[in-house]
Amino acid sequence: MTPPPEIHELIDRFHQNSAAYTQVRYNETQLRREFLDPFFEALGWDVANKQGYAEAYKDVVHEDAVKMGGGTKAPDYGFRIGGNRKFFVEAKKPSVDIKTDIHPAYQLRRYAWSAKLPLSILTDFEEFAVYDCRVKPDQADQASAARVIYLRYSDYPDRWDEIAGVFSREAILKGSFDRYVESKKAKRGTAEVDAAFLAEIERWRDLLARNIALRNPDLSQRQLNFAVQRTIDRIIFLRIAEDRGIEPYSTLLGLTNGAEIYGRLQLRFRHADARYNSGLFYFEQEKGRADAPDTLTPRLIIDDKVLREILRSLYYPDSPYEFSVLPADILGQVYEQFLGKVIRLTPAHRAVIEEKPEVRKAGGVYYTPTYIVDYIVRQTVGRLVEGKRPGPRGGCRKLRILDPACGSGSFLLGAYQFLLDWHRDQYVADGPAGWATGSTPRLYQTRTGDWQLTIDERKRILLNNLYGVDIDPQAVETTRLSLLLKVLEGEDEQTLGQQMALFPERALPDLAHNIKCGNSLIGPDFYEGRQLGLLDEEEALRVNVFDWAAEFPDIFALSLAPVEGREGGFDAVIGNPPYIRIQALKEWAPVEVEYYKARYRAASKGNCDIYVVFVEKGLSLLKEHGRLGFILPNKFLTTDYGQAVRGFISERQALAALVDFGHEQVFSQATTYTCLLFLSGSRITTFDFAQVEPSPQILGEKVEFITRPSSILTEAPWQIAARSHTAIAEKISVRATPLLALPAIMSRGSSSGDDKVFILQHTSEVGRYRTADGQIVELEKDILRTPLFATDFGCYRFTPKADKVIVFPYQRQVDGSMQLVSEPTLKSTYPNAYRYLLSQRKRLEQRKQFRVWYGFSASRNLEVHDAAQMVVPLLADKGLYARLPVDREKYCLMASGGFSITVDQNSGLSPEYVLGLLNSKLLFWQLQSISNLFRGGWITCTKQYVGTLPIRTIDFTDPADVARHDRMVALVERMLDLHRRVAAESVPHVKTALQRQIDATDREIDRLAYELYGLTEVEIGVVEGR
Repeated sequence: MTPPPEIHELIDRFHQNSAAYTQVRYNETQLRREFLDPFFEALGWDVANKQGYAEAYKDVVHEDAVKMGGGTKAPDYGFRIGGNRKFFVEAKKPSVDIKTDIHPAYQLRRYAWSAKLPLSILTDFEEFAVYDCRVKPDQADQASAARVIYLRYSDYPDRWDEIAGVFSREAILKGSFDRYVESKKAKRGTAEVDAAFLAEIERWRDLLARNIALRNPDLSQRQLNFAVQRTIDRIIFLRIAEDRGIEPYSTLLGLTNGAEIYGRLQLRFRHADARYNSGLFYFEQEKGRADAPDTLTPRLIIDDKVLREILRSLYYPDSPYEFSVLPADILGQVYEQFLGKVIRLTPAHRAVIEEKPEVRKAGGVYYTPTYIVDYIVRQTVGRLVEGKRPGPRGGCRKLRILDPACGSGSFLLGAYQFLLDWHRDQYVADGPAGWATGSTPRLYQTRTGDWQLTIDERKRILLNNLYGVDIDPQAVETTRLSLLLKVLEGEDEQTLGQQMALFPERALPDLAHNIKCGNSLIGPDFYEGRQLGLLDEEEALRVNVFDWAAEFPDIFALSLAPVEGREGGFDAVIGNPPYIRIQALKEWAPVEVEYYKARYRAASKGNCDIYVVFVEKGLSLLKEHGRLGFILPNKFLTTDYGQAVRGFISERQALAALVDFGHEQVFSQATTYTCLLFLSGSRITTFDFAQVEPSPQILGEKVEFITRPSSILTEAPWQIAARSHTAIAEKISVRATPLLALPAIMSRGSSSGDDKVFILQHTSEVGRYRTADGQIVELEKDILRTPLFATDFGCYRFTPKADKVIVFPYQRQVDGSMQLVSEPTLKSTYPNAYRYLLSQRKRLEQRKQFRVWYGFSASRNLEVHDAAQMVVPLLADKGLYARLPVDREKYCLMASGGFSITVDQNSGLSPEYVLGLLNSKLLFWQLQSISNLFRGGWITCTKQYVGTLPIRTIDFTDPADVARHDRMVALVERMLDLHRRVAAESVPHVKTALQRQIDATDREIDRLAYELYGLTEVEIGVVEGR
């Protein structure tokens, strides 16, 4: 790509006048105007905002040159797409040696790393340096550290392809920037800012917890957790306020000079209370405030050494963090992980940090990506503001938005940002001058000429519109902190001072009436019929009963003109409810589980997950015509435990939209298959459905929905597909019977409960076997079988490794059933096996489930497996059904192996015929549409899904139909023979030839399946994805 003429002109001009431009008196402002602005305009950026976009949507933000700590300042340019930062550019005058000077490089990297931007540019036009800003900056780094591109201006013509291919606006829109970033991944030293900051505040927690516990021996565990978190929150708030220019820079750092740091820190906290009014700094009782003041932390003793270490680590140049650009969602992600652990006091009053049980059982903390939050907010809050007017008398003034499990506040932050942007844009479109005057202006104009909401308006929106509840008091504090920081975003000491002079009140709102601590799912009826004395104090605090009507009386008061007699509620309920299986919750919260099962229909069936209870509760909190938007596991769409929640959603015709991510992953640190569920507070006759890959593109690109009638939904598994898919599914069911109705039996393999005891390895000596811990034991052959695992078979393939044996203490009875051998018989008939099992008795009796100490924990239908004809694994990425051999009684199908299938001979259908249909593309396609989908395209092959597959019946009075049946049997028999031969073959070219025959036969089976079910070429194309 040839550089445009203006780039050549810039190069020539700089070359001809380089002596003047490299003089010290030639400054950055001149450089930006004469060289850098036109340089980036040539890359397609609207540097001067000639398009006239609002502040939030400008391509390029020229940062205010506000002096920050250690002489640093904000980056000169922020380049954005759709309001989202992509990279910074830091400009230096040409007299600065960018190649070797360490300070500009550290300064840029510190900003970009804190803002979580992967690449950023340092340039004086004469030199152009690109840095990988995922590498954590260190003040001792050389200027070359993490530098991925270094050019001089004379290199621009030859390297223009590279520059424009990464940093042009077009390149970013086409994904080239992101691909380049990905190609530079896995560099040594890379450390995400959220992970580093999490490690930092976890270190502070450890330091504070140990010291406070040591110096304050009368503190309870609950008091210690409160004191540590509140102290960290206050320090972070004030430090961020400093970097934003709201508080004088290095105020906290100054406290480290001298003794009695905590006493002087308390004075700063009280000064903050006088200025901000935030509940974060609330020490004296005040009328009208919901929370009690903090009388605990002012009495603490904290050593100077601990506070000095924490406070000094927060400042330039020691600190790599630039808090003024640290994104709000990053702070939320850090805190979400931080809140996953709790401080426990040992009997010796020593502090220990450990993971919360609910986090441990859930497999970690799932922080919702920002693009998912934004999408849910747009589909709920965005729909509700359509056609409304802004302002204290506008249609949004009573819009009530709730997150019932708010965690660190990510969804409330997303909703708040949306409302701030919407109000500002509406005011500007309506004529900003009119909204910037009067006794209570809603807008003010910044030094750069942009319009911004006043502090008073930001507070009004926050208090009027946003509500949150969480059972964890620390989460509640974090949500409040995040929202308060958002109120102050974009302000500095000057603008804040001017507005506080205009509005004679403190700068921040008290959020105690909006963000509350309690159990969203348990109301005061929990105590009905229950003796309060039976609950100890700790249990009562853990349950944390929450009365919605009492806590939010204005929202749940009867409306003046109720619709269908319904009470008030929230206009939008949004969030990411917790994912914890009920059986796991029982371990530490049994009384809560008992309540859920009694009070919630969603929890009444089986071992459900707590998120389905949140769906039921969320819908009950929703106002008529309100919108609910959750991200949650998609398992409820098809599982048994989802039956109840599917039932009440379908009965109320509440489903508005469903975005299913299938087997694609949303959460970076967990394998959880999710969907976005949108419900309506009023009945709707149709709903929208889409299956998409999760990515930020869902915000910028219109998701392709299909619209289906609500009447198709019942409590049965939701098998939602395009009309063409539905039509095919209906067609193949016309002349078919569900597999289990043939009749057929499908049974899960057995569980020993401890495979390390029951399963042993063959050795080279007959009759001798190796245990899991390496011991050699003798066992009788007649009590042993070969265990069958999922890897031992596949599509028409039965090739068990047979390198292991399983002790199988069961015998067939006269009536054909399989019974556990009695202990005396075991001892007399199989003395070696008995002696071995007896040596493991103590271990076997520690299994969670067993009836007799030497028996399997779950010996499922052993006689059925011995008579079975086919097996299918638990998970499959295509048809993986295999034919069992004649000598199947020498095997033991394990639970991890999957299921056996037995077709009743009275059905008239050959097992080979059924096997061919089950392995066909057609029936696997059908199974995919109804089963759980996992990463990589794998699906669940359990009875509830496979058992419903439509097996084409045969009219045995019709010779043509009989011929099709027999042709399928012949094809399958050929396939089975080919698989046996290919498994035994060792000559490569013969093996290849056999594999080609297998592929050809497989295609013949597919064609015959399509013929049997009567599919057209168009329908076959849908099945095969053509």
